[in-house]
Amino acid sequence: MAKLRITKEFRFEGAHALMNYNGKCKNIHGHSYILYVTVVGEAKTDPNGPDNGMVIDFKLLKDIVNKNVIDKFDHALVLEEGTPLSNELSTEYPNVYLTNFRPTTENLICFFAQAIKENLPQGINLYSLKLHETASSYIEWFAEDN
Repeated sequence: MAKLRITKEFRFEGAHALMNYNGKCKNIHGHSYILYVTVVGEAKTDPNGPDNGMVIDFKLLKDIVNKNVIDKFDHALVLEEGTPLSNELSTEYPNVYLTNFRPTTENLICFFAQAIKENLPQGINLYSLKLHETASSYIEWFAEDN
């Protein structure tokens, strides 16, 4: 059977700050992120199955990504633990997400990849992620490189 790739696009808004950075990104600022999630697998062949002919139901992929990425990061302020006032902000505001890494787009995409990979059904593998931070700047993650 042929291996096929399925891609779904997700959009979310988020803010972050890069502690100890030597540029404007040390300040709290926001992005309109676009995340492309591509999985690979073979189409189901059970003629009586509800997912016959599908690699994965787009709704299932949407549910997995929403639960493990979008619901946590949409309209969130992402800060590295130890950032000044991070504990106070996370206590006061419910959507402050503290990480144990600097929340660069590079680190975020690796975090997202792990969260998605761990929750895909058997036989479906994460192939790649593409995360736009701005309209002209993005980062890509490929399973074959990792």
